[in-house]
Amino acid sequence: MKDLVGLFPYWAVALLMMTGLYIVIAQGNLVKKLIGLGIFQVSVFVLYIAMGVVSGGTPPILETGFVTYSNPLPSVLILTAIVVGVATLAVGLALAVRIRESFGTVEEDELLPLTEPEAPADAEPHA
Repeated sequence: MKDLVGLFPYWAVALLMMTGLYIVIAQGNLVKKLIGLGIFQVSVFVLYIAMGVVSGGTPPILETGFVTYSNPLPSVLILTAIVVGVATLAVGLALAVRIRESFGTVEEDELLPLTEPEAPADAEPHA
Protein backbone atom coordinates (compact mmCIF):
# COMPACT_ATOMS: atom_id res chain seq x y z
CA MET A 1 0.00 0.00 0.00
CA LYS A 2 2.90 2.33 0.78
CA ASP A 3 4.24 1.80 -2.74
CA LEU A 4 0.91 2.88 -4.28
CA VAL A 5 0.85 6.06 -2.20
CA GLY A 6 4.45 6.80 -3.18
CA LEU A 7 3.57 6.42 -6.85
CA PHE A 8 0.54 8.73 -6.69
CA PRO A 9 2.28 11.68 -8.41
CA TYR A 10 3.21 9.44 -11.34
CA TRP A 11 -0.36 8.16 -11.68
CA ALA A 12 -1.56 11.77 -11.61
CA VAL A 13 1.00 12.63 -14.31
CA ALA A 14 -0.18 9.75 -16.50
CA LEU A 15 -3.83 10.75 -16.07
CA LEU A 16 -3.17 14.43 -16.79
CA MET A 17 -0.95 13.61 -19.76
CA MET A 18 -3.53 11.28 -21.33
CA THR A 19 -6.32 13.80 -20.70
CA GLY A 20 -4.39 16.67 -22.25
CA LEU A 21 -3.29 14.63 -25.26
CA TYR A 22 -6.84 13.39 -25.82
CA ILE A 23 -8.21 16.93 -25.74
CA VAL A 24 -5.57 18.15 -28.21
CA ILE A 25 -6.28 15.30 -30.64
CA ALA A 26 -10.06 14.92 -30.29
CA GLN A 27 -11.28 18.51 -30.11
CA GLY A 28 -11.78 20.65 -33.21
CA ASN A 29 -12.07 23.95 -31.34
CA LEU A 30 -8.74 25.83 -31.23
CA VAL A 31 -9.37 27.25 -27.74
CA LYS A 32 -10.13 23.77 -26.39
CA LYS A 33 -6.91 22.54 -27.99
CA LEU A 34 -5.00 25.26 -26.13
CA ILE A 35 -6.64 24.18 -22.86
CA GLY A 36 -5.59 20.58 -23.57
CA LEU A 37 -2.06 21.78 -24.28
CA GLY A 38 -2.07 23.58 -20.91
CA ILE A 39 -3.18 20.40 -19.13
CA PHE A 40 -0.42 18.47 -20.89
CA GLN A 41 2.14 21.08 -19.78
CA VAL A 42 0.95 20.83 -16.18
CA SER A 43 1.49 17.07 -16.30
CA VAL A 44 5.11 17.62 -17.35
CA PHE A 45 5.57 20.15 -14.52
CA VAL A 46 4.21 17.66 -11.98
CA LEU A 47 6.50 14.95 -13.39
CA TYR A 48 9.62 17.11 -12.97
CA ILE A 49 8.57 18.19 -9.48
CA ALA A 50 7.86 14.57 -8.44
CA MET A 51 11.25 13.43 -9.72
CA GLY A 52 13.06 16.31 -8.01
CA VAL A 53 11.82 15.50 -4.50
CA VAL A 54 14.60 14.34 -2.17
CA SER A 55 13.47 12.57 0.98
CA GLY A 56 15.12 14.24 3.98
CA GLY A 57 16.81 16.83 1.77
CA THR A 58 17.68 20.34 2.87
CA PRO A 59 17.83 23.52 0.80
CA PRO A 60 20.91 23.63 -1.44
CA ILE A 61 22.98 25.75 0.93
CA LEU A 62 26.24 23.98 1.59
CA GLU A 63 27.18 24.12 5.23
CA THR A 64 28.99 21.71 7.46
CA GLY A 65 26.88 18.84 8.72
CA PHE A 66 24.46 18.67 5.78
CA VAL A 67 24.97 15.66 3.57
CA THR A 68 21.70 15.39 1.64
CA TYR A 69 20.42 18.45 -0.16
CA SER A 70 17.82 19.08 -2.82
CA ASN A 71 19.01 19.82 -6.33
CA PRO A 72 17.77 23.28 -7.41
CA LEU A 73 17.91 22.43 -11.14
CA PRO A 74 14.40 20.87 -11.41
CA SER A 75 12.87 23.94 -9.75
CA VAL A 76 14.70 26.28 -12.11
CA LEU A 77 13.63 24.22 -15.12
CA ILE A 78 10.00 24.26 -13.98
CA LEU A 79 9.99 28.02 -13.44
CA THR A 80 11.41 28.51 -16.92
CA ALA A 81 8.90 26.07 -18.41
CA ILE A 82 6.01 27.86 -16.69
CA VAL A 83 7.08 31.19 -18.17
CA VAL A 84 7.44 29.65 -21.63
CA GLY A 85 4.08 27.86 -21.25
CA VAL A 86 2.26 31.05 -20.27
CA ALA A 87 3.85 32.94 -23.16
CA THR A 88 2.92 30.16 -25.60
CA LEU A 89 -0.65 30.09 -24.31
CA ALA A 90 -0.90 33.88 -24.67
CA VAL A 91 0.33 33.75 -28.27
CA GLY A 92 -2.03 30.86 -29.04
CA LEU A 93 -5.02 32.71 -27.59
CA ALA A 94 -4.07 35.86 -29.50
CA LEU A 95 -3.91 33.82 -32.71
CA ALA A 96 -7.29 32.26 -31.93
CA VAL A 97 -8.80 35.73 -31.47
CA ARG A 98 -7.32 36.92 -34.78
CA ILE A 99 -8.54 33.77 -36.57
CA ARG A 100 -12.02 34.33 -35.11
CA GLU A 101 -11.99 37.95 -36.30
CA SER A 102 -10.79 36.99 -39.79
CA PHE A 103 -12.81 33.84 -40.46
CA GLY A 104 -15.68 34.03 -37.96
CA THR A 105 -14.93 30.64 -36.38
CA VAL A 106 -12.32 28.72 -34.41
CA GLU A 107 -13.53 25.25 -35.42
CA GLU A 108 -10.97 23.32 -37.48
CA ASP A 109 -13.48 21.64 -39.79
CA GLU A 110 -14.98 25.03 -40.67
CA LEU A 111 -11.59 26.70 -41.12
CA LEU A 112 -10.07 24.16 -43.50
CA PRO A 113 -12.28 24.98 -46.53
CA LEU A 114 -11.81 28.71 -45.86
CA THR A 115 -8.01 28.51 -45.91
CA GLU A 116 -7.46 26.25 -48.93
CA PRO A 117 -6.26 28.20 -51.98
CA GLU A 118 -8.56 28.02 -54.97
CA ALA A 119 -7.09 27.04 -58.32
CA PRO A 120 -7.68 29.40 -61.24
CA ALA A 121 -10.37 28.25 -63.68
CA ASP A 122 -7.95 27.96 -66.62
CA ALA A 123 -5.26 26.05 -64.70
CA GLU A 124 -4.50 22.46 -65.64
CA PRO A 125 -4.88 19.81 -62.93
CA HIS A 126 -1.63 18.40 -61.55
CA ALA A 127 -0.78 14.84 -62.48
